[in-house]
Amino acid sequence: QSRAAARGQWASKTEYILVVAGNVVGLGNVWRFPYLCYRYGGGAFLIPYTLLVVVFGIPLFLLETSLGQFTQEGFITCWRKICPLAQGVGYGYLVLKVYELVYIIIQAWALFYLVFSFRSELPWATCNNSWNTANCVSLQDVANLTTNETAFPNATSAATEFWERRMLRMSRGIEEVGSVSWELLLCLLASWVFCYFSIWKGVRSTGKVAYFTATFPYVMLLILLIRGLTLPGAFDGIYFYLYPNLEDLTNLEVWIEAGSQICYSYSLAIGNLIVLGSYNKYNNNCYKDCLWICLLNSCTSFVAGFVVFSVLGFMAQKQGVTIDVVADSGPGLAFIAYPQATALMPLPQFWTACFFFMLILLAVDTQFTAVESFITTVSDLFPKLLHAPVRHEIFVLVVCLCNFLFHILFITEGGIYIFYLIDYYGGTRVCQNFLTIGATVAVGWIFGADRLLDIIGDSIGQRPSVFFKLCWKYVTPALSLISYILYLSDYRDLKINDWYVYPNWAYVLGWMMTFSSAITVPLWVIIHLCSTTGSFRESTTHFRSLFPSLLNKDRNLLSLNAAVKERVKTSVW
Repeated sequence: QSRAAARGQWASKTEYILVVAGNVVGLGNVWRFPYLCYRYGGGAFLIPYTLLVVVFGIPLFLLETSLGQFTQEGFITCWRKICPLAQGVGYGYLVLKVYELVYIIIQAWALFYLVFSFRSELPWATCNNSWNTANCVSLQDVANLTTNETAFPNATSAATEFWERRMLRMSRGIEEVGSVSWELLLCLLASWVFCYFSIWKGVRSTGKVAYFTATFPYVMLLILLIRGLTLPGAFDGIYFYLYPNLEDLTNLEVWIEAGSQICYSYSLAIGNLIVLGSYNKYNNNCYKDCLWICLLNSCTSFVAGFVVFSVLGFMAQKQGVTIDVVADSGPGLAFIAYPQATALMPLPQFWTACFFFMLILLAVDTQFTAVESFITTVSDLFPKLLHAPVRHEIFVLVVCLCNFLFHILFITEGGIYIFYLIDYYGGTRVCQNFLTIGATVAVGWIFGADRLLDIIGDSIGQRPSVFFKLCWKYVTPALSLISYILYLSDYRDLKINDWYVYPNWAYVLGWMMTFSSAITVPLWVIIHLCSTTGSFRESTTHFRSLFPSLLNKDRNLLSLNAAVKERVKTSVW
């Protein structure tokens, strides 16, 4: 109880649900899922997606949240209690967390666009700006650009030039870092200041902030959905979004991308869910939470597709082109295609501001939970030093300040090249696949899947189905291994805009980032076995000898409580 008081707990179940929902419902739901659905079979993409949600997403989500809830520890120290040999998985999460925090740059970009959205004339719609080149094509002439490329061989849209030349001020390559953009510096500073005050008191402040940051994006999403569906050409876009192509189901890449999207949008294998679950009470119904949050996340992704493609259908009709010309994913959708589309609407400033405000809130939730999970995990490694009230606030400040100073590198003229390099190599799915294999093997085979099911059943009063045991032991690690192998076999070098090729040293650095999180698993196994006395079984099952007595004690207490309740009912009768 004293430890729980030092770490803190959620003030209410509502706060936990909001924070976890805000963490898993992020940018990937808006700018990645709709494009994947459109590109890989339309409505047919929902078949592999739904199937993998059932056998991969939900079981792994339940594993991580229940692991945190039972151990009441961060994503490194939790392994000390169930499988010390697997602590390398936790350290792998810690390395991934360093790469994940880079995505606060997207929040700074969205804030930059939000400020420019209030201008009387949107700067990405016209070419009469100081940063535009002679090859610039205004929004009204983009149709000519897309239908007659021979007449405009070197033309670029005004939105692309605003993105590359005004905000990013892109240099010619990663070697040319260049100067810092003071405007983006202020946006980055504002993002980190908000992040600090969202988490400086731990879950006590995080839960309160989530009441707004986790709910208001749905208000924005509903407004944009209603507006999008009322636009001319909207249903043409939705048709392209959902038109099923069953032939794509035979393409293995479709299944790999579906699994990758689930891992990305559910925040799996990065440690966040373990930390957020560790602030729950032991008897919280994590099983029911898991089902509802996963359902909410997938439904949000599906609805976001209507928001995106209804507007893209309107844009395609306005420009007289097909949907595939304007459809894009990632930053290209959020900062080029969608701003172009909103600029064609009546009251473009309002709709653009709504969109970027929604992006900011989606990014904020994911960001402060990522920082909170990092801080909690490091604090649990040094509880006496960092769990004290004043020291905790100072540690949070140091973490935020150090990250802010490091991220200044990404708002230089060459920063976008560094960002894409980390995104492609440091945050790639191959890292999460490898760590997922390590986590499921540790829980399913060393600690015991049955034992974890007993723990969940003990805490919620009902043992989950044996289906989860089969997934943890066989299905999830097998799918992760297949995806890991296919990624390595189908690897392609990173290019930007299909023309910029990185120097060789950058690719070497990228692969070092890729394996920096995976190498922690075998490295820790070697260190642990060399430093631990006793047999291999003793070194891998440190907590298993303690667990049966603990669980039996809990069951005896439950039986005693049930007997007392029955006696009271009999007396009353």
